[in-house]
Amino acid sequence: MVEGSPELLVDAHAEVGEGPSWDSRENVLWWVDITRNLVHRYDPVTREDTSIDVGQAVGAVVPRKQGGLALAVKDGFAVLDPKTGRTTLIAAVEKDRPENRMNDAKCDSGGRLWGGTMAYDESPGAGALYRLNPDGSVATILENVTCSNGLGWSPDDRLMYYIDSGAQQVDVFDFDAASGQATNRRKLLDIPAEAGVPDGMTVDAEGFLWVALWGGGAVRRYSPRGELERIVKMPARQVTSMAFGGADLSDLYLTTATEGLSDADRRVDAHAGGLFLFRPKVKGQPTRSFG
Repeated sequence: MVEGSPELLVDAHAEVGEGPSWDSRENVLWWVDITRNLVHRYDPVTREDTSIDVGQAVGAVVPRKQGGLALAVKDGFAVLDPKTGRTTLIAAVEKDRPENRMNDAKCDSGGRLWGGTMAYDESPGAGALYRLNPDGSVATILENVTCSNGLGWSPDDRLMYYIDSGAQQVDVFDFDAASGQATNRRKLLDIPAEAGVPDGMTVDAEGFLWVALWGGGAVRRYSPRGELERIVKMPARQVTSMAFGGADLSDLYLTTATEGLSDADRRVDAHAGGLFLFRPKVKGQPTRSFG
């Protein structure tokens, strides 16, 4: 099934819009523009979008249980006080790799923040996947990653899904929620190159995976067995990520990018870099907070 007509909420022309998460405390959406160093706050009631410059590339933002926000930034993991704009690095990552930056990140049910890296030039195998524990310690989960990207967990918390964009596939791990251990990595599904590059991901309340397709102008929904269930056409080619939000988690917010587009491309792809809304008639899982 092919669907379309997502609504444009913010014509932000973000360079690399990414990392959205729903904050149920404030009923707002947080999202980032990675290469412009911006953390955005979108209020669906007022339809106002504001931003904070955090001073370095920022790959993702999630709510923090103690208040404020947790970030995956170029230098590692940080916390942000959105009232003051103050950002504090709490765990450095890859200090010896200035050619790398953090990319997508997401929390599990235990409050651990999983986030990975990539090289600015997307060199194969230059990145890794890390887990920031609530006590501030960092564990290296995977190495030899090209572009660490989408993460998600099954509703029963027994499976973790992961995308390394360079591999053109979605992988699945067995997941132990108590310890935060992910084991037995295997391929769940391939993404055909002509469909686009798999980027961000979320898992809905029915256990289906939603995968953003960079260059594909679409989002795909897959069953837990890896079967394609539907395609949502987007009015922007470079779809980066998505998150469920709203009072009943039935709103799907989608981020996009302008990075690499020529002037001619931008005239055709007029709303590239925008924040969009789609209502897929399924609900998502709540955003997990760090801490």
